[in-house]
Amino acid sequence: MNFTNPPKALIAMVAMIVIAVLMISDSIASEAGTGMLGSIVGYAIGNGVAAKTGKPVEPIIGPKK
Repeated sequence: MNFTNPPKALIAMVAMIVIAVLMISDSIASEAGTGMLGSIVGYAIGNGVAAKTGKPVEPIIGPKK
């Protein structure tokens, strides 16, 4: 596994941490937080799948060269 776009990975990681903290502190409903976390994870996975199939994206995680 190779991080090909560290800024995008950092943004996704920070967003997941912030959402988790908001869920723990009961600032947002767990249903809303789970949906947001799922969206971020789905975005990261979708970029990785597109990169693997050769579609033009700047993925978070890509194949080693």
